[in-house]
Amino acid sequence: MKKLSILLAKGRIYESVVELLKDVGISIYLPDRTYYPITNQDDLAFQVVKPQISSALLADNRADVAFSGKDWVFENGVQDQVEEIMDLGFDPVRIVVAVPETVDFDALLKKPVTIATEYQNLSRFWAKRKNVDGKIFRTWGTSEGFVQDNEQALAQILIDNTSTGSSLRANHLKICDTIMESSTRMYASKEALKDPEKKQKIMELKMLFEAVLAARSRVMLEMNVSKDNFDALIKGIPAMKSPTVSPLFGDNGYAVKIAVKKSEVPTLLPKLHQLGATDILEYELRKVMQ
Repeated sequence: MKKLSILLAKGRIYESVVELLKDVGISIYLPDRTYYPITNQDDLAFQVVKPQISSALLADNRADVAFSGKDWVFENGVQDQVEEIMDLGFDPVRIVVAVPETVDFDALLKKPVTIATEYQNLSRFWAKRKNVDGKIFRTWGTSEGFVQDNEQALAQILIDNTSTGSSLRANHLKICDTIMESSTRMYASKEALKDPEKKQKIMELKMLFEAVLAARSRVMLEMNVSKDNFDALIKGIPAMKSPTVSPLFGDNGYAVKIAVKKSEVPTLLPKLHQLGATDILEYELRKVMQ
């Protein structure tokens, strides 16, 4: 039996992916001071690595699958060496160019500048595209403090990731350009996809992830309705395909089940009540196979 080797990135990606695996039915336990989680699946082998290098390791065929932000795939320059299987949508961010609020951005780009960033390659590509005379100042972790509007500043431009921009605003920085959008993706090595057995396992994982993610955005609504109100109710409700309908005991009406988006519930429940639905129940879904 071939094992599928999977890289889990530390930090937020790890937490999000482990929660997804748990919902799929794959348990992950990471003992203290180790990098090799224990799992309940004999055909899977996990390793924890830094998020910055997971895609590079995958491109070098050190693993079959890796979870990585799209930003680090492009920063490592391996976007053509790995295969994106699916966008999990976790931790969406933008890679942005920011400067102090008081600075004229267009005028700044005409001068030699220092760029503070963790993204050395993305920053070089951006500077070349904008024809900016930019020197890269490599930072580690929090970078906002390096960029200020004074002579003592270590850098004049910041290139960093942001989800809301609140940290930039708190440090009196403004976003002037967006290089790319990123989120956590599932990637596979091209070599693994050439192996029919490994490819099947990868596609099965994708199917399970899709089922769980679809369920997270939906709930099941179950209700009763009289025969007189049945037609109006059916015409007035959304459903993924069509509702499940069964007769009530005693032929007094129908029980109706529908899967709907969670965002629809606040407006849908009052509407269902107006259409004659009674005994309305709402409950979570575990998986939705479409």
